[in-house]
Amino acid sequence: MNSQASDKPHGLDGAQVAALDKAHVFHSWSAQGAITPLPVAGGLGSYFWDFDGKKYLDFSSQLVFTNVGHQHPRIIEAIKRQADILATTAPQHANDIRSIAAQKISSHAESFHNKVFFTNGGADAVENAIRMSRIHTNRHKILSQYRSYHGNTAAAISATGDPRRWPNEFAYGHIHFFGPYLYRSAFWATTEEEECKRALEHLENLIILEGPKTIAAIIIESIVGTNGILVPPKGYLEGVRALCDKYGIIWIADEVMAGFARAGKWFAYQHSAAKPDLIVFAKGVNSGYVPLGGVIISDDIAKTFDERVFPGGLTYMGHPLACAAAVAAIDLMEEEGIIEYAAEIGEKIIGPALHDLAAKHKVIGDIRGTGVFWGVDLVSDRATREPLAPYGGSSPAMNEFAVACKKDGLWPFVHFNRTHVVPPCTISEKELKEGFVIMDKALSAIGKHYTGA
Repeated sequence: MNSQASDKPHGLDGAQVAALDKAHVFHSWSAQGAITPLPVAGGLGSYFWDFDGKKYLDFSSQLVFTNVGHQHPRIIEAIKRQADILATTAPQHANDIRSIAAQKISSHAESFHNKVFFTNGGADAVENAIRMSRIHTNRHKILSQYRSYHGNTAAAISATGDPRRWPNEFAYGHIHFFGPYLYRSAFWATTEEEECKRALEHLENLIILEGPKTIAAIIIESIVGTNGILVPPKGYLEGVRALCDKYGIIWIADEVMAGFARAGKWFAYQHSAAKPDLIVFAKGVNSGYVPLGGVIISDDIAKTFDERVFPGGLTYMGHPLACAAAVAAIDLMEEEGIIEYAAEIGEKIIGPALHDLAAKHKVIGDIRGTGVFWGVDLVSDRATREPLAPYGGSSPAMNEFAVACKKDGLWPFVHFNRTHVVPPCTISEKELKEGFVIMDKALSAIGKHYTGA
């Protein structure tokens, strides 16, 4: 691995990169004066490194998108090859690599999913799925969960439930509801079965009170991502499908984070028997090598626009370089069994390792996940389930955990009182064990913040 301290890919050292960034780059979700972004020089497989040569095992997959790892040679070569053939083209033209990508993506959904509307990422995919639903149903309301994130464009951020929505609520017609989350149940449930039943009753009551004929769509992350890796209880997605059918509502499955091997399936909804109308994707479709997202559209909804103009589009939608990367990534997943591998390491390695850590560290309150998609609730008291950081914020304990991980070469995904274990879906057993050793040490470092019995 080429991670020598003398590496200067563009003739700059780490200090120069940091200075240029501070002077000219405006970062997302941040007070600019309060952040010191790490200058990243390179990456390979499950690791990336800084300009001083320090390696980090990437337990975050950056923002949960490097599903086949950093710098996979087959994807890099596919991008280079496509650049030699046709680097870009306008969206109104047909293009071979875009058509192939659409066929490959839709082939892993359902038989009635045959068309793909390409976007540049997940947020604009959500935006256009909502637009399609409203036009198709001639209704305007969109229902979504409080514990959710759907992106930072107008309708997508209003559909979002978490605190990033609060300063951005300018779109209309968005209603939120409680999804299932047994560990912190809003329904006083004590079993998964109770949680499922009561969550569906809550959703149906909301539909009735809001007026079924006003509701265009329900959008749900098939497995809630950033807000907790909340795996729905058995029967929940089937219940949502039944409610949508009963009231003529479109079900949008948000697979931006959970799709393409992350949950041990092509799409996380495939852990159930339910089938959505629209599927939004991004991130893992090509491991984020070139920005790409989209909406997989049911035949019924696509038919609405056979004669009617769809009022939406993006200059770079279905960009040839992005589609080439997607085709290469999907080929990899198919040929190398990455979907099956992700499911296997989740069941046999990640889940057991996290439960071993929970037996050792009382600060771990709950563990949830599947595939290479796991969330760990950290608490100061197991009996009261008091979170180690408040909802919408951080804490000294969580900051100490993150610092301890990074000090020893593990890059964690930390959000509120949780750490998520979301490394590349191709990570080896040896690399996972290396990461869990570092996590073990970091959890020991914050043990002093546990106040329970």
